[in-house]
Amino acid sequence: DIIPQPLLDQYLSMTDPARAQTVDTEIAKHCAYSLPGVALTLGRQNWHCLKDTYETLASDVQWKVRRTLAFSIHELAVILGDQLTAADLVPIFNGFLKDLDEVRIGVLKHLYDFLKLLHADKRREYLYQLQEFVVTDNSRNWRFRYELAEQLILILELYNPNDVYDYLRHIALTLCSDKVSEVRWISFKLVVAILQKFYANNANTLGLNFINELVVRFRHCSKWVGRQAFAFICQVRMFSLCFYLYIKFG
Repeated sequence: DIIPQPLLDQYLSMTDPARAQTVDTEIAKHCAYSLPGVALTLGRQNWHCLKDTYETLASDVQWKVRRTLAFSIHELAVILGDQLTAADLVPIFNGFLKDLDEVRIGVLKHLYDFLKLLHADKRREYLYQLQEFVVTDNSRNWRFRYELAEQLILILELYNPNDVYDYLRHIALTLCSDKVSEVRWISFKLVVAILQKFYANNANTLGLNFINELVVRFRHCSKWVGRQAFAFICQVRMFSLCFYLYIKFG
């Protein structure tokens, strides 16, 4: 009653390989691009009409098709709700995490938007996988690591201080030593955001341990770039305040 059945059938047939040969070689990509809009129009109660098509597109041999879905999976999750997302989207999301960098960047750019929609126990499972984003197919793809640092600043609010210290802290320190200055700069902001997280949650011991680690790793580094990194971290707003409070009250 929402969409005429012939029109819906026409849309679903866009994944047919024969259509790519006779109509448009990128017809599957067009189908993937329009899928969130179709899903919104049909509503989550009619997701079963699109589920098979979505899974077909998610396994398409063309990375551009998978990339298109990766960039919009967070929007589809909002449309479907937490239960359908956990059942039908999480497995595909996990597949995108192991895909080519051209596909992975799609989920990375909206990683926070997707993770915040998951239940806390399911969200916690991704703590083990976040460090995999540090490794890329092409080490010169520094924008990938830059995007990771930006997302981690947002993701901090989704996890408790202990999880941040055990998992995200290591990633932040790695990014602070990146060869590309732009990545290091955004990572310094991430470091300060982690300290603010500890301070806001009264995790003074974790904060003091982290500051001590920064001092040992960067302030006393034998290379000038490490000592420069410490100076830049101190330059970031709020670091001096956090440092003072930890030293005085930690």
